[in-house]
Amino acid sequence: MFHQNGVMMQYFHWYLPDDGSLWNQVAEKAEDLAKAGITSLWLPPAYKGKSGGLDVGYGIYDLFDLGEFDQKGSIRTKYGTKDEYIQAIKLAHQAGLSIYADVVFNHKMGADHSEEVEATPMSMDDRNQAIGDYQTIQAWTHFTFEGRKGKYSEMEWHWWHFDAIDYNAYNEGEDAVYLLKGKSFDKNVDLEKGNFDYLMGCDLDIQNSEVQGELKYWGEWNYDLTNVDGFRFDAVKHVSAQFFQEWLEHMRNYAKRDLFAVGEYWSYEMEALHNFIDVTNGTVSLFDVPLHQNFHVASQSREDYDLSQIFENTLVQHQPSLAVTFVDNHDSQPLQSLESIVEAWFKPLAYALILLRQEGYPCIFAADYYGAHYQDYGKDGNEYEIWIDSHQWLLDQFLSVRQNYAYGQQLDYFDHPNTIGWTRLGDDEHQGGMAVVLSNAEEGRKWMEIGQPNCTYIDITKQVEQSITTNDDGWAEFCCNGGSVSVWIKTTT
Repeated sequence: MFHQNGVMMQYFHWYLPDDGSLWNQVAEKAEDLAKAGITSLWLPPAYKGKSGGLDVGYGIYDLFDLGEFDQKGSIRTKYGTKDEYIQAIKLAHQAGLSIYADVVFNHKMGADHSEEVEATPMSMDDRNQAIGDYQTIQAWTHFTFEGRKGKYSEMEWHWWHFDAIDYNAYNEGEDAVYLLKGKSFDKNVDLEKGNFDYLMGCDLDIQNSEVQGELKYWGEWNYDLTNVDGFRFDAVKHVSAQFFQEWLEHMRNYAKRDLFAVGEYWSYEMEALHNFIDVTNGTVSLFDVPLHQNFHVASQSREDYDLSQIFENTLVQHQPSLAVTFVDNHDSQPLQSLESIVEAWFKPLAYALILLRQEGYPCIFAADYYGAHYQDYGKDGNEYEIWIDSHQWLLDQFLSVRQNYAYGQQLDYFDHPNTIGWTRLGDDEHQGGMAVVLSNAEEGRKWMEIGQPNCTYIDITKQVEQSITTNDDGWAEFCCNGGSVSVWIKTTT
């Protein structure tokens, strides 16, 4: 599926400038990222959103407009033009990077015309509960893509291609989900709110044969154009799970190769994640949202958090081969919809826990690598200025260790609430091993086996200056500073 010790980078965050420069940045940075140890890039949605060149990409309007047509107020997307996107992927491939495209199959937004249709208003909090009579509504559900004029696909979308919306122009003030004529909510979706099929916009009727055919056709068209290596599926808890397996198998057969796929199922409930994995027969990996939640809570709780339990109730604990581990992303970053901040002091510890262990496929967040600065309004209505620190130097050290030392048997020492550690013993091609110690309280020390007798080790984080020498049996007491992490590798001098 992916490189041994591979590392994904989410190469965007929510508040990137809307200057159309991202695809050119990918092209410019690809070689440096590959040399640093990144093996794949997850790129943001590349198609036109309802806000044109301002849209992050999740307010999806036209899948076939990759920054080529004058629609929604711009030709380019927030990230650049179609030609720049294709060139960025080409240069990333030349640098040895795999590219994962962000795929949004849950909804469409920004319709061109309204239509009359019968519908039943359902409760926003319980989608199984009607809150009004079956009635005629005016729904913005007709997509004609007038700027594209039928190029690549002649299909126009109408109300019957969707199962629900949340806006009725005849009754603008009603707070409801309108279940459209003859439709039902999908099964095999998350059970929050009774049935969490509906999320936003015009919710695709994924059971409709025309919808299924168009999405599969788009997949073929997009693959022929871009030659991407895999997909990140958005909002999978809101779409019938079987469709992702069906679509992915279709694409793998079409491409005649094993395309990677990871889904965003934002839930802290392991049972829900296991159910998705079961329904899709383990063909789609998932982001380890419960692990992110543990990082969030640990960073807020400081020394009161039991680090020995950091992997409890996580996907990487139960299904390591299908877990994409991460610290933060565009939804969890400050001021976003799923804000769950991992405090800056804990991020080095969290990244050590995903980058320097053998389980999981780690994903680095661009805002943590490069830093970020932006302003936006919080849920309380107040405006905030946000600074996210760059951890590039330290992450580059971790990436180097992952490339060169994180091999062989892993020995865990998760036997203290405030200080934990582990070692990797190396293999024939990567000798010397490595040791990691981290603490969320005062200075931590851990007596650990590294399998290298009478060898000297140094801390690549430079937090601890003195070296450590193992005994005749390959054991040593490795240490770290308080609230910190140290990574020990064999010195070459």
